[in-house]
Amino acid sequence: MFRLFKEDIEAVFEQDPAARSYWEVILTYAGLHAIWSHRIAHGFYKRKFFFIARVISQISRFFTGIEIHPGARIGRRFFIDHGMGVVIGETCEIGDNVTVYQGVTLGGTGKEKGKRHPTIKDNALIATGAKVLGSITIGEYSKIGAGSVVLKDVPDNSTVVGIPGRVVIQDGVKILKDLNHSDLPDPVSDRCHMMEEEIERLKKELNALRKKGEQNQNVHSNL
Repeated sequence: MFRLFKEDIEAVFEQDPAARSYWEVILTYAGLHAIWSHRIAHGFYKRKFFFIARVISQISRFFTGIEIHPGARIGRRFFIDHGMGVVIGETCEIGDNVTVYQGVTLGGTGKEKGKRHPTIKDNALIATGAKVLGSITIGEYSKIGAGSVVLKDVPDNSTVVGIPGRVVIQDGVKILKDLNHSDLPDPVSDRCHMMEEEIERLKKELNALRKKGEQNQNVHSNL
Protein backbone atom coordinates (compact mmCIF):
# COMPACT_ATOMS: atom_id res chain seq x y z
CA MET A 1 0.00 0.00 0.00
CA PHE A 2 2.75 2.48 0.94
CA ARG A 3 4.65 1.59 -2.23
CA LEU A 4 1.54 2.46 -4.24
CA PHE A 5 1.20 5.74 -2.36
CA LYS A 6 4.82 6.62 -3.21
CA GLU A 7 4.25 5.80 -6.88
CA ASP A 8 1.14 8.00 -6.90
CA ILE A 9 3.24 10.94 -5.67
CA GLU A 10 5.91 10.28 -8.30
CA ALA A 11 3.21 10.23 -11.00
CA VAL A 12 2.20 13.75 -9.98
CA PHE A 13 5.74 15.04 -10.46
CA GLU A 14 5.97 13.27 -13.83
CA GLN A 15 2.69 14.71 -15.16
CA ASP A 16 2.33 18.13 -13.52
CA PRO A 17 5.09 20.73 -14.01
CA ALA A 18 3.43 22.88 -11.32
CA ALA A 19 4.35 20.39 -8.57
CA ARG A 20 7.22 21.84 -6.54
CA SER A 21 7.65 19.75 -3.40
CA TYR A 22 6.51 16.53 -1.79
CA TRP A 23 4.69 18.37 1.00
CA GLU A 24 2.84 20.56 -1.48
CA VAL A 25 1.71 17.49 -3.43
CA ILE A 26 0.74 15.50 -0.34
CA LEU A 27 -1.22 18.31 1.30
CA THR A 28 -2.83 20.18 -1.59
CA TYR A 29 -3.52 17.80 -4.49
CA ALA A 30 -7.18 16.74 -4.37
CA GLY A 31 -6.68 14.15 -7.10
CA LEU A 32 -4.03 12.44 -5.01
CA HIS A 33 -6.28 12.50 -1.92
CA ALA A 34 -9.11 10.95 -3.93
CA ILE A 35 -6.86 8.15 -5.21
CA TRP A 36 -5.52 7.36 -1.75
CA SER A 37 -9.01 7.36 -0.27
CA HIS A 38 -10.14 5.03 -3.02
CA ARG A 39 -7.31 2.59 -2.39
CA ILE A 40 -8.40 2.36 1.24
CA ALA A 41 -12.10 2.10 0.34
CA HIS A 42 -11.37 -0.54 -2.29
CA GLY A 43 -9.59 -2.63 0.33
CA PHE A 44 -12.75 -2.66 2.46
CA TYR A 45 -14.88 -3.31 -0.63
CA LYS A 46 -12.88 -6.42 -1.57
CA ARG A 47 -13.44 -7.74 1.97
CA LYS A 48 -17.19 -7.13 1.54
CA PHE A 49 -17.35 -4.24 4.01
CA PHE A 50 -19.48 -2.40 1.47
CA PHE A 51 -21.01 0.17 3.82
CA ILE A 52 -17.66 1.31 5.23
CA ALA A 53 -16.24 1.46 1.72
CA ARG A 54 -19.10 3.66 0.53
CA VAL A 55 -18.79 5.96 3.54
CA ILE A 56 -15.08 6.49 2.82
CA SER A 57 -15.78 7.18 -0.87
CA GLN A 58 -18.53 9.71 -0.07
CA ILE A 59 -16.37 11.54 2.49
CA SER A 60 -13.65 11.72 -0.14
CA ARG A 61 -16.19 13.03 -2.67
CA PHE A 62 -17.29 15.75 -0.23
CA PHE A 63 -13.74 17.03 0.29
CA THR A 64 -12.26 16.53 -3.19
CA GLY A 65 -15.17 16.85 -5.63
CA ILE A 66 -14.10 13.54 -7.16
CA GLU A 67 -16.40 10.51 -6.99
CA ILE A 68 -14.79 7.08 -7.34
CA HIS A 69 -16.93 4.06 -6.55
CA PRO A 70 -15.04 1.76 -4.15
CA GLY A 71 -15.64 -1.17 -6.50
CA ALA A 72 -13.61 0.40 -9.32
CA ARG A 73 -10.24 -1.23 -9.97
CA ILE A 74 -7.42 1.27 -10.48
CA GLY A 75 -3.84 0.43 -11.42
CA ARG A 76 -0.53 2.00 -10.48
CA ARG A 77 0.54 5.62 -11.06
CA PHE A 78 -2.98 6.84 -11.81
CA PHE A 79 -3.02 10.65 -12.11
CA ILE A 80 -6.06 12.92 -11.83
CA ASP A 81 -5.16 16.47 -12.86
CA HIS A 82 -7.23 19.10 -10.98
CA GLY A 83 -10.02 16.53 -10.71
CA MET A 84 -13.17 18.49 -9.91
CA GLY A 85 -16.20 16.67 -11.30
CA VAL A 86 -14.48 13.38 -12.14
CA VAL A 87 -16.82 10.37 -11.79
CA ILE A 88 -15.64 6.75 -12.00
CA GLY A 89 -18.19 3.93 -11.89
CA GLU A 90 -18.30 0.69 -9.93
CA THR A 91 -17.18 -1.79 -12.61
CA CYS A 92 -14.62 0.52 -14.20
CA GLU A 93 -11.14 -0.96 -14.68
CA ILE A 94 -8.17 1.37 -15.10
CA GLY A 95 -4.68 0.20 -16.00
CA ASP A 96 -1.27 1.63 -15.14
CA ASN A 97 0.02 5.12 -16.00
CA VAL A 98 -3.41 6.48 -16.92
CA THR A 99 -4.07 10.24 -16.82
CA VAL A 100 -7.51 11.79 -16.36
CA TYR A 101 -8.41 15.50 -16.39
CA GLN A 102 -11.21 17.40 -14.65
CA GLY A 103 -14.83 16.74 -15.54
CA VAL A 104 -14.25 13.25 -16.94
CA THR A 105 -16.98 10.63 -16.54
CA LEU A 106 -16.26 6.93 -16.79
CA GLY A 107 -19.86 5.82 -16.48
CA GLY A 108 -22.58 3.43 -17.59
CA THR A 109 -25.35 3.83 -20.15
CA GLY A 110 -28.32 2.44 -18.20
CA LYS A 111 -29.42 0.08 -15.46
CA GLU A 112 -27.84 -3.07 -16.88
CA LYS A 113 -26.18 -5.52 -14.49
CA GLY A 114 -22.65 -6.88 -14.57
CA LYS A 115 -19.79 -5.10 -16.34
CA ARG A 116 -21.31 -1.77 -17.34
CA HIS A 117 -18.44 0.71 -17.10
CA PRO A 118 -15.36 1.25 -19.28
CA THR A 119 -12.02 -0.52 -19.22
CA ILE A 120 -9.11 1.91 -19.64
CA LYS A 121 -5.88 0.21 -20.63
CA ASP A 122 -2.33 1.24 -19.73
CA ASN A 123 -0.95 4.66 -20.65
CA ALA A 124 -4.25 6.09 -21.88
CA LEU A 125 -5.12 9.78 -21.51
CA ILE A 126 -8.65 11.18 -21.13
CA ALA A 127 -8.89 14.94 -21.53
CA THR A 128 -11.07 17.56 -19.89
CA GLY A 129 -14.82 16.93 -19.89
CA ALA A 130 -14.72 13.69 -21.88
CA LYS A 131 -17.45 11.10 -21.28
CA VAL A 132 -16.61 7.43 -21.75
CA LEU A 133 -19.80 5.43 -21.33
CA GLY A 134 -20.69 1.76 -21.23
CA SER A 135 -18.76 -1.49 -21.11
CA ILE A 136 -16.21 -0.47 -23.73
CA THR A 137 -12.43 -0.59 -23.91
CA ILE A 138 -10.02 2.30 -24.44
CA GLY A 139 -6.80 0.89 -25.90
CA GLU A 140 -3.25 1.36 -24.71
CA TYR A 141 -1.60 4.71 -25.43
CA SER A 142 -4.89 6.10 -26.72
CA LYS A 143 -6.10 9.66 -26.17
CA ILE A 144 -9.66 10.92 -25.75
CA GLY A 145 -9.99 14.59 -26.73
CA ALA A 146 -11.60 17.23 -24.54
CA GLY A 147 -15.40 17.15 -24.51
CA SER A 148 -15.66 13.91 -26.50
CA VAL A 149 -18.41 11.37 -25.87
CA VAL A 150 -17.11 7.84 -26.48
CA LEU A 151 -19.62 4.98 -26.84
CA LYS A 152 -17.57 2.41 -28.77
CA ASP A 153 -14.26 0.58 -28.29
CA VAL A 154 -11.13 2.55 -29.11
CA PRO A 155 -8.12 0.68 -30.59
CA ASP A 156 -4.60 0.99 -29.22
CA ASN A 157 -2.56 4.04 -30.21
CA SER A 158 -5.56 6.09 -31.27
CA THR A 159 -6.82 9.65 -30.81
CA VAL A 160 -10.58 10.16 -30.49
CA VAL A 161 -12.50 13.44 -30.75
CA GLY A 162 -16.09 14.57 -31.27
CA ILE A 163 -19.66 13.68 -30.27
CA PRO A 164 -19.98 10.80 -30.73
CA GLY A 165 -16.27 10.08 -30.49
CA ARG A 166 -14.47 9.16 -33.71
CA VAL A 167 -10.95 7.83 -34.17
CA VAL A 168 -8.97 10.49 -36.05
CA ILE A 169 -5.42 9.22 -35.56
CA GLN A 170 -4.32 5.60 -35.25
CA ASP A 171 -0.82 4.16 -35.42
CA GLY A 172 0.35 7.19 -37.36
CA VAL A 173 3.09 8.50 -35.06
CA LYS A 174 4.41 7.81 -31.62
CA ILE A 175 1.72 8.65 -29.06
CA LEU A 176 2.85 11.00 -26.29
CA LYS A 177 1.02 11.99 -23.12
CA ASP A 178 1.07 15.70 -24.00
CA LEU A 179 -2.24 16.04 -25.81
CA ASN A 180 -2.76 19.56 -27.14
CA HIS A 181 -6.41 20.17 -26.23
CA SER A 182 -6.69 23.24 -28.48
CA ASP A 183 -5.32 21.69 -31.69
CA LEU A 184 -7.33 18.58 -32.51
CA PRO A 185 -8.97 17.41 -35.73
CA ASP A 186 -12.71 18.09 -35.75
CA PRO A 187 -14.61 15.48 -37.81
CA VAL A 188 -17.98 17.08 -36.97
CA SER A 189 -16.86 20.42 -38.39
CA ASP A 190 -15.43 18.69 -41.46
CA ARG A 191 -18.73 16.92 -42.08
CA CYS A 192 -20.64 20.22 -41.72
CA HIS A 193 -18.39 21.81 -44.35
CA MET A 194 -19.06 18.87 -46.69
CA MET A 195 -22.81 19.30 -46.17
CA GLU A 196 -22.59 23.03 -46.87
CA GLU A 197 -20.74 22.35 -50.13
CA GLU A 198 -23.34 19.75 -51.12
CA ILE A 199 -26.22 22.14 -50.34
CA GLU A 200 -24.56 24.86 -52.41
CA ARG A 201 -24.16 22.45 -55.34
CA LEU A 202 -27.82 21.40 -55.10
CA LYS A 203 -28.92 25.06 -55.05
CA LYS A 204 -27.01 25.73 -58.26
CA GLU A 205 -28.55 22.68 -59.95
CA LEU A 206 -32.04 23.71 -58.79
CA ASN A 207 -31.57 27.26 -60.12
CA ALA A 208 -30.38 25.86 -63.44
CA LEU A 209 -33.46 23.63 -63.67
CA ARG A 210 -35.74 26.57 -62.84
CA LYS A 211 -34.18 28.73 -65.57
CA LYS A 212 -34.51 25.90 -68.05
CA GLY A 213 -38.19 25.43 -67.08
CA GLU A 214 -38.85 29.17 -67.48
CA GLN A 215 -37.22 29.15 -70.91
CA ASN A 216 -39.32 26.17 -72.02
CA GLN A 217 -42.44 27.90 -70.71
CA ASN A 218 -41.62 31.06 -72.70
CA VAL A 219 -41.10 29.00 -75.87
CA HIS A 220 -44.49 27.31 -75.47
CA SER A 221 -46.12 30.69 -74.82
CA ASN A 222 -44.67 32.14 -78.05
CA LEU A 223 -45.94 29.16 -80.00
